[in-house]
Amino acid sequence: PVDTLAVRGLPAVLNCSAASNALVRVEWKKDGTFLNLVADDRKRQLADGSLLISTVVHSKHNKPDEGVYQCVATIDNLGTISSRTARLTVAGLPRFLSQPEGVSVRMGGTEMLSCEVTEELVPFTRWERDGRPVELDGRVIQLPSGALVISNASQSDAGLYRCTIDGLGPAKSTEEAELQVSAGTDRHGVGVLEVAGVPENAERKCHFNTSSSPHISFFLFFSSRERFAVIGGGSLQIVNLTEEDAGIYACQTDSDNMTSEIQAELTVHVPPRFLTRPSNTYAQESMDIIFECDVTGSPPLTVKWMKDGDTVIPSDYFRIVKQHNLQVLGLVKSDEGFYQCLAENEAGNVQASAQLIILDLDVALPSAVPSLTDATTDHVASSPAQRNGPTPSAPRDVVASLVSTRFIKLTWRLPAEPHGENISYSVFYSLEGTNRERVENTSGPGEMQVTIQNLAPDTKYTFRVVASNANGPGESSTPLTVATQLEVQVPGPAPNLQVVSVSTASVTLSWERPSTGNGEIQTYRLFYSEKGQDSEQDMEVTGLSYTMTGLKKFTEYSFRVVAYNKHGPGVSTEDVVVRTLSDVPSAPPQNLTLEVLNSTSIMVHWQPPPPGTLNGELTGYKLRYRKGLRRADAIEISTTQLFQLIDGLEKGKVYTVRVSASTVNGTGPTTEWIAAETFENDLDESQVPGVPSSLHVRPLVNRIVVSWTPPENQDILVRGYKIGYGIGSPHAHTVTLDYKQRFYSIDDLDPSSHYVITLKAFNNMGEGIPIYNSATTRPQSDPDIDFYELFNNPYTPAPDPTPMLPPVGVQATVLSQDTVKVSWADNSLAKNQKITDSRYYTIRWKTNIPANTKYKMANTTSLFHTVTALKPNTLYEFSVMVTKSRRSSTWSMTAHGTTFESVPSSAPKDVTVISKEGSPRIININWQPPTEANGKITGYIIYYSTDVNAEVHDWVVEPVVGNRLTHQIQGLTLDTTYYFKIQARNSKGMGPMSDAVQFRTPKGKYMIFVKYNKNKIFNIQSSTGSHKYKSSSKDLKPPDLWIHHERLELKPMDKSPDPNPVMTETPIPRTAPDPAAEPSHQRRGLEGEESVSTLAGRRGVRPKVMMPFDSQPSQPVISAHPIHSLDHLHHHHHHYHLPPRGYLHHQIGLRAPATPSTLSDRPPSAESVRSQPPAPEPPVAPSQPSTTAELQKTEALIKEEEPPSINPPTAHVRPTHPLKSFAVPAITVSAHNPPTYETALPSTPLLAQPGLMFVCVSVPGVKMASIGTLNRVRAPMAVTVPSAPDQSETSKMLEVVSTYETDELSEEMAHLEGLMKDLNAITTG
Repeated sequence: PVDTLAVRGLPAVLNCSAASNALVRVEWKKDGTFLNLVADDRKRQLADGSLLISTVVHSKHNKPDEGVYQCVATIDNLGTISSRTARLTVAGLPRFLSQPEGVSVRMGGTEMLSCEVTEELVPFTRWERDGRPVELDGRVIQLPSGALVISNASQSDAGLYRCTIDGLGPAKSTEEAELQVSAGTDRHGVGVLEVAGVPENAERKCHFNTSSSPHISFFLFFSSRERFAVIGGGSLQIVNLTEEDAGIYACQTDSDNMTSEIQAELTVHVPPRFLTRPSNTYAQESMDIIFECDVTGSPPLTVKWMKDGDTVIPSDYFRIVKQHNLQVLGLVKSDEGFYQCLAENEAGNVQASAQLIILDLDVALPSAVPSLTDATTDHVASSPAQRNGPTPSAPRDVVASLVSTRFIKLTWRLPAEPHGENISYSVFYSLEGTNRERVENTSGPGEMQVTIQNLAPDTKYTFRVVASNANGPGESSTPLTVATQLEVQVPGPAPNLQVVSVSTASVTLSWERPSTGNGEIQTYRLFYSEKGQDSEQDMEVTGLSYTMTGLKKFTEYSFRVVAYNKHGPGVSTEDVVVRTLSDVPSAPPQNLTLEVLNSTSIMVHWQPPPPGTLNGELTGYKLRYRKGLRRADAIEISTTQLFQLIDGLEKGKVYTVRVSASTVNGTGPTTEWIAAETFENDLDESQVPGVPSSLHVRPLVNRIVVSWTPPENQDILVRGYKIGYGIGSPHAHTVTLDYKQRFYSIDDLDPSSHYVITLKAFNNMGEGIPIYNSATTRPQSDPDIDFYELFNNPYTPAPDPTPMLPPVGVQATVLSQDTVKVSWADNSLAKNQKITDSRYYTIRWKTNIPANTKYKMANTTSLFHTVTALKPNTLYEFSVMVTKSRRSSTWSMTAHGTTFESVPSSAPKDVTVISKEGSPRIININWQPPTEANGKITGYIIYYSTDVNAEVHDWVVEPVVGNRLTHQIQGLTLDTTYYFKIQARNSKGMGPMSDAVQFRTPKGKYMIFVKYNKNKIFNIQSSTGSHKYKSSSKDLKPPDLWIHHERLELKPMDKSPDPNPVMTETPIPRTAPDPAAEPSHQRRGLEGEESVSTLAGRRGVRPKVMMPFDSQPSQPVISAHPIHSLDHLHHHHHHYHLPPRGYLHHQIGLRAPATPSTLSDRPPSAESVRSQPPAPEPPVAPSQPSTTAELQKTEALIKEEEPPSINPPTAHVRPTHPLKSFAVPAITVSAHNPPTYETALPSTPLLAQPGLMFVCVSVPGVKMASIGTLNRVRAPMAVTVPSAPDQSETSKMLEVVSTYETDELSEEMAHLEGLMKDLNAITTG
């Protein structure tokens, strides 16, 4: 339903329609009470649910139909929803509050005929002229108030007018009023400004009766001027009215040298509008849910919640959070139903509904948001798999391991029958004596402890724990009842804290004794702080009142009180903010300057008093000026602007001016008298200026500095200069400058380019004769340094024959973190330093960081200037020059000043978090200082938490000294997401926090390796380890196991499920770089490997072969290159071609076997080729053979150890598995090309080793060989052959490993058993 205006005696309809698959019962409420339609024969409900009032009854003392109506729809056994409210208003009896009067208007003038009725009757009014309806158009309009406005009147508008109310029974009209149109009258009227508004349009009529056509204009303050139109000769119409259109409107008319103005304020009411609506929700019992409701409107809104048509009353379990959201704690079955958020203000009301469906615990919550439904099971999809398996038994030994006043920590043991892994737990708890349970889930699978927060002190709670596996929740543990501890009774907040300002610098505080608390109140502590300041001060007070003095004038302070007893401080009161009383300003306006415009006028400029000295709301400024330097009658001018033009002065006279600021309390101190002398004669502007007398240029790399002197004939007025420049032509760019300027820097130019520059003066008569010059910018290779600036005062205007002396004694006094006062003396003045002429001073300042900072400048007519808007903790340099008429001095000596420090205005940057190698519970956090430190950083504060939305005081805090940019945090929980923030501080306080950086600690890890020796014994070992966290390292599958034993060739046990496995990265490039050309840092990667090999060689234990494998996190595929025998080299040519020496390893050259052409022709994967880094060169051991004799000895050594029974294979069979099979090729050394060998390990021949050991691991961060590069012709992979350490050392060496799930380990064990059987059969045969 919508708001309706009804007519007495006529029918009225309020619409309502509700739709559902089930039977819906619709009822109506009036003023919050259900209507009894059976007993009221005038009201009945239509078939669609609408309400029909057949005859509206309305009288002065009986108004039964007026009121607020609401439609309510109900589905039995499901819920109820309510519509928005609609107001029914009945139009009153037709009557006029006043009668229109006869008027006369001149031809072309504007006139208004009033029709004053009550607001609800305006829509029923119309106008008639001579008994016929008046046709409305852009010239003749009817205002929202009912008045008729006729503009640009003509003789056809003359006649008898009357206003008629029609549509409310018999028509009723006013008396007729005659409008006469005459040639002219002498009558002047006054203006009237009225405002009327509707939801989308508004009109403001501004009508003036005048003897001539007036000029009417509107002025709008604090609003946009779009969508505005003046209609009807003076009415302002706004279409599509918005909230931004609110403001003050002024209508002004000018006619016959008379100006009239009137103002009115427009207030716009905005109906409520939803920004966020509550959404339908599925939940289970004991859960906590939140219905969101974000709504906006003006004036402020009233929001309430309803459940099934009844108002929700806030309680312990139904809370209003975040202004308008509804939170329901510990759901029970009766909470199911429809919830509505209703928002209302003077402009209207809206409502939004959401349904809550509570499912059984064994039904999974749907991921999709449900729609409104009449059955709770319509949108609940059944589980994809039937969970018929066993569920866990009850958790054992549930105990409260830690009990506090407001939290309890529970721990328990694994159920006796878990029936699976990855067991999760839910803790259900309730207040003793209530049936509403809440639930708290553990942070992750396997976690057997939880902390229940936000409990009440000295209260009993009942807890039970339920374990869940893949088949669902299991049995509940025996209920455990625990009482929280009694909280020490510290005092409660002091009630009725009141703070009253009694003067400009003092306030009086009073409060009452706390109503709660154990023991006598010993003292009170009063805390207070200035608004905008982080630091809080406190003092001890014994009574119940206190008067605080010494405060700043007209400043807001925040106060709070804490009571103390023998147990310590109690609960603080809420902050009470109060402002001290205002006073007159305590400082004059700043930077008063006088600018002589001509012989009879002076322009005065100034700036407001310094911050903190105004002491109240500024009401304006008072300017006083007088002729001469001595005491004389001064003329006072009041203004609200920061400038004032003083005209009508005498020629060639000295005038002094001073300014003061005013508040409602009075006028503050004035500035010093500043003098200026008007010109003897006005300069001639009857002709254009002459040519400038000189033009100088200084070219740099990317800019040209231009300086000049004015035309020689200075009796002609110059209003400014124009500079033209361009490559080869001066007409490409033009810059217009002030007449005072004598230099300019042309920036952003091209190096080594010839520019033509022109300069000409201009005034109102036109432009003068230009002067030309040209310059070539320096090459890019030259430093962009203006050597002229280094040895001379830059930007100094060319002096006249008698230049002025520069200011002396320049001092820079630092006032605050952004303000410096610059003062100086002028030796060309008298000893009293009084300025009696029209000279002015130019102050320039800059900082040297960065080096290319440009100067900033300001002008003043006094001997000091306050420079504002500077950066904190920054060194600035200041210099001054003086200008009088057309003469200027050089720049003064430089003064320096460093602004005070301020709190950091930016947060630390580049925050990174990494896990410590080998210690998964320890992380290293690194950062860089803030960009805007605003002072020396004295320390950092690191915040970290597992909840990014937690309050700041709930985060864990660790301080760090200011000279550190890294910190180590220990004792973190595995497999947990943490959030980190950093805040910098200096001597002034704390800066802003950085954005939260997310980091997840790694899981516990496992490794498995298989060892084979001559005794055919397989040792399977496992241990836990850790690895550096990678977000994509989840769900890694164990690799296929390939074992090579001399000529042994094995097939994989299971097939890859992916016909196109992802190719992994490889560090082996297609071509090997020259080792001599490799930088040393590329060879450092194997230093650790060499040390391990050397250590193993010293111990003399059994050697092993270690094959590292690479695995991709998403689709792990393990690939390997064959480990060739050292006695033969398989090849297809008569002569052996030596591979690149950078890849020779262990005194032998290895070469990839030939593969079928179909495989070798396959293009490499993009990822494999793109991510191949250059392989590091193995370091050269001292024992490597370097001469031909040594090489021959090495060949002989290999041949002596070569078993004679081994023959090299001559072909390869293409395997069917994606991991291609390989054979053991022979090694043949060509006598024509004796190879050169390098080694990085002890020179133990491979065939002389008693056994082989293969490790099946995935090492993060190590790039290994892949299938993507196995099938191409390339340098062979280097194989590391160290001596095998014992078992404990092996565990240390393989500390960084991949994770395996239990099921995957079992499956891999089955693979290994099959491999053992095949291996035993081959070796025994």
